[in-house]
Amino acid sequence: MKNWELLTTAFPRQTLHCVCPQFRLTSGCASSWPTHCSGKCTAIWNMATSSSPLRIGVVGYGHLGQYLVEKICTDGAARGFTLAFVWNRNPAKLKGLVPDELILTDLSAFAERQCDVIVEVCHPQIVKEFGPHFLSQSHFMVGSPSALSDPDLNQKLRQAACQYKKTLYIPSGALWGGQDIQRLNDSGALRALFIRMSKHPSCFRLTGDLLSDWAEGEGRRVLFKGSVAELCPLAPNNVNTMAAAAVAAGTLGFTGVQGEIVSDTALSDYHVVEVEVTGPDGFSVHTVRRNPAKLGAVTGSATYSSFWNSLLLCKGHGGRIYLC
Repeated sequence: MKNWELLTTAFPRQTLHCVCPQFRLTSGCASSWPTHCSGKCTAIWNMATSSSPLRIGVVGYGHLGQYLVEKICTDGAARGFTLAFVWNRNPAKLKGLVPDELILTDLSAFAERQCDVIVEVCHPQIVKEFGPHFLSQSHFMVGSPSALSDPDLNQKLRQAACQYKKTLYIPSGALWGGQDIQRLNDSGALRALFIRMSKHPSCFRLTGDLLSDWAEGEGRRVLFKGSVAELCPLAPNNVNTMAAAAVAAGTLGFTGVQGEIVSDTALSDYHVVEVEVTGPDGFSVHTVRRNPAKLGAVTGSATYSSFWNSLLLCKGHGGRIYLC
């Protein structure tokens, strides 16, 4: 019996994928497996012979949440993912956009959906209220790592990950070179880390009145410079890149990593993230990342695909915190 016949017999309703030297990547239900392969192709068995697809719960349905939900629905099967639920603070926003059976109206009932990974992409308050509970059942990817600037919550999340042997994932987001920073930190050679984030004033979501009086054409204004621990409560939705850096630079932490946020009316098309790393004996690295972004956008466009790539790594790395 040919390879494809074996597969159709064993997995008649499963979505399978094959790679054939004579044809492009094809996919479909196994009952209609392409006969042109004649057993000569290499089958990717990830959805058939390996474990069941990972069930993903998405908490938040803003721009980033919508992007991830769409990616899971369109590309998830090929990646071994399936959507378990979507929650939004305003459930009415989900009607007509998300199948009713996938809408979770009460977030405290998340465990009923038996998720393998829960992804938060809404607000640090959700991380505070539900993070340890999520980790008791699932791996947890924190899209608002600024929440970890709270040392008590940081400790609770790490303890929960260790206790339940689940991974607390921190996506790199707009941080360039996060793994390099982490390696330098782990080797004991990291001396200092500074991050500057510059955006059009319409792209900031700040607490207080730091930017209440901005005017178009005013140019560049430094809003705050200090530790990331101080910055996170002031701009919880804007400095998640800095928070990810503080996790990578664990020996410095949120109080040791320094940050600066800059309002610049000239930045109408992109956000700028500058990272300055200092090591021993004069070693230093300075990177500048320009992330295309529309006026008013909190998240730059390149960060969306970065989140998706981070999610693809969330398949279990033990009971610890993990930069992905």
